[in-house]
Amino acid sequence: MARDEVGPPGPLGEAALTSLTVVPTIAGPVRGVRQDGLDVFRGIPYGAPPVGERRFAPPSSPEPWTDPLDATTFGPAAPQGGAGLDQVLGGADAAWDEDCLRLNVWTPRCDDARRPVMVWIHGGAFLFGSGHVPWYDGANLARRDAVIVTINYRLGAFGYLHLEGLDPRYGGSGNAGLLDQVAALAWVQDNIAGFGGDPDNVTVWGESAGAMSVGALLGTPAAEGLFRRAILQSGAASNVHRPESATRVAAQVVDAAGGIDRLRTMSAAELLAVQEDISTRPLEMGLAFQPVVDGTVLPEHPLDRIRAGRTAGVDVLLGTNTDEMTMFLLLDPQLAALDEAGLRARIDETFVPSGALPGEALACYRRRLAEAPVGDVWCAVLTDQSFRIPAVRLAEAQAARGGRCWMYEFAYPTPVAGGILRATHALEIPFVWDNLGAEGAALFVGAVDDGLRSLSTSLADAWVAFARNGEPSAEGLPTWPRYDGEQRRTLRIGAGPATVVADPNGAERALWDHVVG
Repeated sequence: MARDEVGPPGPLGEAALTSLTVVPTIAGPVRGVRQDGLDVFRGIPYGAPPVGERRFAPPSSPEPWTDPLDATTFGPAAPQGGAGLDQVLGGADAAWDEDCLRLNVWTPRCDDARRPVMVWIHGGAFLFGSGHVPWYDGANLARRDAVIVTINYRLGAFGYLHLEGLDPRYGGSGNAGLLDQVAALAWVQDNIAGFGGDPDNVTVWGESAGAMSVGALLGTPAAEGLFRRAILQSGAASNVHRPESATRVAAQVVDAAGGIDRLRTMSAAELLAVQEDISTRPLEMGLAFQPVVDGTVLPEHPLDRIRAGRTAGVDVLLGTNTDEMTMFLLLDPQLAALDEAGLRARIDETFVPSGALPGEALACYRRRLAEAPVGDVWCAVLTDQSFRIPAVRLAEAQAARGGRCWMYEFAYPTPVAGGILRATHALEIPFVWDNLGAEGAALFVGAVDDGLRSLSTSLADAWVAFARNGEPSAEGLPTWPRYDGEQRRTLRIGAGPATVVADPNGAERALWDHVVG
């Protein structure tokens, strides 16, 4: 597709901005900026505003336009509560609106080069976040000759309220956010060639709920063929509701809202208030809002689809951080009073029903963590339960069917907050994005030195190399072998020189073989 440039924009007043760039898309032309050697487009609509009768419905195409659409500023985030993730990741409190189905593109040039495309799905517990926080700025990755796309999608009750179990008029409502992601990937297929990208070489990637979304997309028939590779950081394919659990959540929302018909007429702020109440209640199923195996969008559990070999043609790179749960355990008011007997009781609640002897699991973890405080042992157990074991199960399933799969462990212990966070959840994000200098990153990563810059360069290079040719290689990293169910070789990175470890913490991993989840 042809690209038009028009002279210095003046009013934007950015010294490194040289011209406006216009690219045609299926819906209509969009006008971005040529800035710091890249073409950048912000806030492109990939779906119609999901308001009124479209609230809870699958996404529909945006209304076409004729004149160039201004794509020089980010669009609004999806509706979300005030304690959003954006502030943690260096952004301002996100302005939100239901008209949130927007995406952003960074590309070296809108030409015919057919570069690898990386589509990022942000995290935030399916409740918070957006595709435009500073840590997700795509410029540094795009300079590696790749096209970077970040998206917004519906969150919380707007995106994952399974009303279909209560009223058949609401088909697909429990996976509306997942279908938004499918629609964004379809937009990439239809349009990314005009932005210098290769629609036949798309990698979808994400972190936390974003990685869980990628895992769900692996099990979504509508997403088949929309991406060639997948990167999952601290999330896998296990975070989905069964319809019974999702219907219980929906029934609570309907009751709090005053009836199912009120849900489409109440304001977004009112629905957010109901959502906040429900999402903070103790629930036996974990996250209140997440994709659901509804029999249609997700006809089966994503892991079952992977185990059946239906995703064997998708290259997968995934991993977790050594101490994922430290951040979350800061919010546990009972942790300070936990003693060895209480730790054993907590652990036995998980393992004894699956056939372990009382105290057996604690003894296994204690063999590695003999002198560790009880809180550190509990952190290791919860990190395995919530993040590492789901990742291992996905990797096992993919490798067993001949799929190409690589596993990592990010082990850099951040010194911030006196070192209590260690290699915590989300810490790897500014490294793989090569954004250690982004606003807020130093508060999480600590002082940045040449060693950390080198680590970030290696990881960003490896992620882009994987997107380009399916091999996560980079200078500064050893040869990274594929994961299999026998040797289970995993690249441990961030704590000294990167090393390949066979079956890390294997005895603890084996404990979970009979635990359902």
